[in-house]
Amino acid sequence: MVLYIDSLLKSQNFDGKALKERAQHRLCHYLSFAYPAAKQRVFKTNITADILRGKMTSPLFLAKKFNFRAKKQLGQNFLSDPSTAKMIVDRSGIDKNDVVLEIGAGFGALTIPAAQAATKIFTVEKDQRIIPALENELSLHKIENAVILETDILKVDIAALAQAENCQLIVLGNLPYNISSQILIRLMAARKVIKRAVLMFQKELAQRIGAPPSCKDYSRISVMVQYLADIKPVAQIKAHLFSPKPKVDSEVIEIVFKNKKQYLAENEEFFFRVIKAGFGKRRKNLKNALSRSELKISTETAISALEQSDIDPARRAETLSVAEFVTLSNRLLAILSKMPA
Repeated sequence: MVLYIDSLLKSQNFDGKALKERAQHRLCHYLSFAYPAAKQRVFKTNITADILRGKMTSPLFLAKKFNFRAKKQLGQNFLSDPSTAKMIVDRSGIDKNDVVLEIGAGFGALTIPAAQAATKIFTVEKDQRIIPALENELSLHKIENAVILETDILKVDIAALAQAENCQLIVLGNLPYNISSQILIRLMAARKVIKRAVLMFQKELAQRIGAPPSCKDYSRISVMVQYLADIKPVAQIKAHLFSPKPKVDSEVIEIVFKNKKQYLAENEEFFFRVIKAGFGKRRKNLKNALSRSELKISTETAISALEQSDIDPARRAETLSVAEFVTLSNRLLAILSKMPA
């Protein structure tokens, strides 16, 4: 392998097109991790990073060039495989009629293929230290339809952005693991202006989102998302395809918000409060979980609502289907509306 790399580095007629994409990635990975001396020589040759590495520059190369270190508190793990990035964008179904909102641009792994597929992309990046590297990558790839929003995604007015573009948005992103749930809740609130979302989560959270009732992964976020959207798995992404390498694999899922729901909560805000109350004390039965929650209802009221919903008060929240939560919320709301203020 060393001799092979040396021969490539010494050749001024290196033909990157002769290598398959996977071979290019393996060579880049080897240079970055196992052969530091060769890596230093790469920087001094006339072989461009683009040719050597395929369609994206190695995050390690960019981190060194721009003196950048990933911050654990920002949940930064950058996708480093170009074929994986392209596969995600291809499966997202983005075309020239679409405007994309990307969450967490990083070094542009998803930004570049998404921009090439879409009419326009707004890419949100909170970490100002990475902006120069991102701008450099977009310039190298001659991307002119990308708008970098240097801000926190939790502060972005998604509805206003969609209104300004006069269209629904496709949301794309490798979500920072530490605020993935918060981002998802924000997207649910803005669902009317979102055509669909294709998002990468740590595998554990992705499994929770799509988990069925009576499963250990079934949770508050499972019920909320499944009530509002249809969920489809897109891809499994191994941890070694990121830099720095995370401790767990990731999963990409597609979320398409429903225009019509099979079960309709009469008051959505109250419905979400009931879900939160039910899962707030997972080890307690529903009778106790509801009566000892922020709903501030009596045990008698909780039992009455549960029985009117044909739900055993001794059951726990993780055993209820989405439909049962809707029924419970509607019955409890009806009972409370008849009580004196």
